[in-house]
Amino acid sequence: MRIECPLCGARDRREFYYAGHAGALERPDPEASAEVWDDYLHNRDNPAGLTEDLWHHEMGCGAWLVVHRDTVTHAVLAARLAKGDQL
Repeated sequence: MRIECPLCGARDRREFYYAGHAGALERPDPEASAEVWDDYLHNRDNPAGLTEDLWHHEMGCGAWLVVHRDTVTHAVLAARLAKGDQL
């Protein structure tokens, strides 16, 4: 699988660290209840199909990316810098 880093171009996925679903960028309010934080920290969806994931270009430029991909075919459809998100 190859990921198109917006800064470095197409790279092998072994240069990247998978950090889970990009929904993790949408953190609860600091004053949210313990139940809301527990759900945020411990419960994740595991979809078959289209998803947006958070990847770190660990062995490259160090950028954090949101990668739009298909978990069934492993096709990478797009990648963008997570900078504009709440990282």
